[in-house]
Amino acid sequence: MSENDENDKKKAQGSNPKKLKLVTFTGAAGLLGLAVSFAVFAFNSHKQKSKKKGLPGCDTVCVNLSAKEILDLADEIISKSTRVHDAVALVPLNKLSYENVVLPLAELEARLLPLIQCCVVPKMLSPQDNVRRASAEAEEKIDAHLLSCRKREDVYRVVRIYAAKGESIAPEAKCYLQCLVRDFEDNGLNLTTTKREELSLRYVQNLNEDSSCLFFTEAELAGLPEEFLQSLDKTQSKEFKLTLESSHVAAILELCKIAKTRKTVAMAYGKRCGDANIPVLQKLVQSRHRLARLLGYAHFADYALDHRMSKTSTTVIRFLEDISSSLTDLATREFSILKDLKRKEEGDLPFGVEDLLYYIKRVEELQFDLDFGDIRQYFPVSLVLSGIFKICQDLFGIKIEEVTETDVWYYDVQAFAVFDSGSGKLLGYFYLDMFTREGKFSHSCVVTLQNNALFSNGSCQIPVALLIAQFSKDGGGEAMPLGFSEVVNLFHEFGHVVQHICNRASFARFSGLRVDPDFREIPSQLLENWCYESFTLKLISGYRQDITKPLVDEVCKTLKRWRYSFSALKSLQEILYCLFDQRIYSDDDVDFGQLIKSLHPKVMLGLPVVEGTNPASCFPRAVIGSEATCYSRLWSEVFAADIFASQFGDGHPNLYMGLQFRDKVLAQGGGKEAMELLTSFLGREPSTQAYIESRTKYGL
Repeated sequence: MSENDENDKKKAQGSNPKKLKLVTFTGAAGLLGLAVSFAVFAFNSHKQKSKKKGLPGCDTVCVNLSAKEILDLADEIISKSTRVHDAVALVPLNKLSYENVVLPLAELEARLLPLIQCCVVPKMLSPQDNVRRASAEAEEKIDAHLLSCRKREDVYRVVRIYAAKGESIAPEAKCYLQCLVRDFEDNGLNLTTTKREELSLRYVQNLNEDSSCLFFTEAELAGLPEEFLQSLDKTQSKEFKLTLESSHVAAILELCKIAKTRKTVAMAYGKRCGDANIPVLQKLVQSRHRLARLLGYAHFADYALDHRMSKTSTTVIRFLEDISSSLTDLATREFSILKDLKRKEEGDLPFGVEDLLYYIKRVEELQFDLDFGDIRQYFPVSLVLSGIFKICQDLFGIKIEEVTETDVWYYDVQAFAVFDSGSGKLLGYFYLDMFTREGKFSHSCVVTLQNNALFSNGSCQIPVALLIAQFSKDGGGEAMPLGFSEVVNLFHEFGHVVQHICNRASFARFSGLRVDPDFREIPSQLLENWCYESFTLKLISGYRQDITKPLVDEVCKTLKRWRYSFSALKSLQEILYCLFDQRIYSDDDVDFGQLIKSLHPKVMLGLPVVEGTNPASCFPRAVIGSEATCYSRLWSEVFAADIFASQFGDGHPNLYMGLQFRDKVLAQGGGKEAMELLTSFLGREPSTQAYIESRTKYGL
């Protein structure tokens, strides 16, 4: 959205209770002083007025500003940020240096982030409606300002001319300078951004607005639980109305006993928005290819991958095809088990891809004596959390202590400090907002509140993270035990917290979670592995009220087998869509229909695509958010499996290797090539072997 800059200036001037007198300088000292003074003033003016009680030694993070304070701070951020950019733009071209061009922008970025987060995070978490509205308004203003900064030709000219001088600067500083140039060039050449955004949003909107529905008798929905049927609307003829929402479709494909119903639903789901969305995706792919060629790339996939671990589309396709080939034998055995069961239950009806989820679930029910409802009682939140803390402390050489005397935005939010267990040095902080409530953001994630940064005056900014979870409380307000999937998710998200805190990059641009996207999930995927080890499960499991023994060894072993149940077939399904995504962005004039007809039987052991369906019409990940990068989640899982198996294979925390991973990988941040970091840590290039072997070892 656009904004009125003149009105913003007036608001910023009018909102300041005391004027900060600043003199405009063009030299390095003046620029750095301006960046520092505005950041300290902008925050402390609000903190002093409101008497906020922040984290010890961390004055830049304030988690519960009022609505007015948020809007005032947003105006100050914009005003003072503009001054810094103006000052950089005015540096004489014959006096350009690292100190008066790059450093002011780097330090501004570092100091801006926590202030911006003070404004925009309340939109996700505040229990007060007016604060959430003010936060959303502030976010729009700040986003518009930051976009305008990235399009400033006067600042870009100074940065580009300085970069062309080729001065000798530190490697991380050089990487930051390259990022600055790329930011400006991407925004400058991206002349049709608005058009592409419109196409992406139209594609997603078409799916969101799709009102297609199907009608079935109760007999045709055999196998669905009574509570699910009761949630559906019914016609006068007593047929059930089934929408094509993902929750409805998943329930049918997993639980419905009637093959015809499963196929009908799968066909309808795969045909959604075909006439509307396929032409949209065609235009979008062509537009992205044109952008890539303006920037010197052969196609969009190579542009999207150039600054990731994978580097090229050729590497990604080879990675996916190698895993697919390696898993084919196991997937064939898994598929044979499913076909045999279908033959026993449904006779000679042909097996279709729409049968996979149903028969996987059926076999798992028959082979695994697991009652996940019963297992839930073993995992009280407090015990799981203390177990995760212990594992991470023993593994990474850290110490976690609760901070009780600090402001929080809701009564059950907790704050913790993280120290190096050897030196006692404070490494950072994190907040836990664990339970659902009205008005709260509805997904689990880790949010950066402040990144690590080193400043030219010798001061250091420590990292602060926020973990948001969606756990439940009972009617009495007591935390309910966690389901096993929630335990796994908590391990995963806490992996991001550890990654954020241990990242010691000097530049905020490369610290926290600002790392190679192909690497970002590896630490979390690595920590997930401990969820399935007997040592961990016994550590984090508690006692049921009606028995006096913890989770037994047999259940621990069964959970590990369950993890890898039909893992080859599940991996092939993921690889199929990753290849589809990669192909459409690495080739010209792709016929989407022919591509999926060719890929599907090749990857899925001869199974044809469901008749009449085309993922091009209903595959939003390939349109917005993960275009040409759908492979990245699998990439992370594969390399995390390699790290765990080769360095932590016995399942117990290994402090020596954990510290090596912390120092050689996590601490280095995003300013260094992630592949080089992993290669240095492992002593070789990462391999897919452990991923394949784990599935073969524990698979059917």
